[in-house]
Amino acid sequence: MNTGEGVKQGRLNPAALTAKDAARVLSRVGGTGGAAVCEADIRADIEAGAPTNVDGTINLVHYAAWLVREAANGGARGD
Repeated sequence: MNTGEGVKQGRLNPAALTAKDAARVLSRVGGTGGAAVCEADIRADIEAGAPTNVDGTINLVHYAAWLVREAANGGARGD
């Protein structure tokens, strides 16, 4: 569920992004080795335990920390 809090005046709030917006941001910053991140990737991570806000949005800092922990433990995208 998106309450619209992630977008204010055309700006994205990195503390409250939809899965779609998070995928767009992560794909654009290029921290994925050039691979695009799709919304399905983010949703799969959420199903695997990635943290979300109460309203279902994603805090990029919390999500990135979760990804680092998962990679260190051999999970997530460290396949």
